[in-house]
Amino acid sequence: MRKNLVTGLKGRPRADLEEAYALFPRLKERRLNGGGALSGGEQQMLSVARALLGRPSVLLLDEPLEGLAPVICDQLMQVLTTLKMTIILVEQQIDRALEFAEQVIFLERGRVMHQGSVADVSADPALMERFLGVDLIQSVA
Repeated sequence: MRKNLVTGLKGRPRADLEEAYALFPRLKERRLNGGGALSGGEQQMLSVARALLGRPSVLLLDEPLEGLAPVICDQLMQVLTTLKMTIILVEQQIDRALEFAEQVIFLERGRVMHQGSVADVSADPALMERFLGVDLIQSVA
């Protein structure tokens, strides 16, 4: 597993692995394990940590919560909220995405169909129904 993180350093000193371990203490505990020995949640943490070690200006996440236990989803989203960077999140767990996001963009076949703040979307549940077929009140409740 440690080797996976080292690839994310992109030439930076190995001591910088501590950045990943600070974000995801569970990875430090499991650092001697192989990547295949990690749970799905730990593998997702490893993927995010490896990407962050490269110090990107934008982080793209495509359904990072898919198939993860709720407690792991909470941990991952907590880490994401601490990051000071632009994050583009594609996620089917709408309630979690809305808690995290500042802006919402609804796409259909690659075209922007609606764009606005989370407050705008939350104030107009018809948007959720129209673009996702989801009743926002029921999904958040």
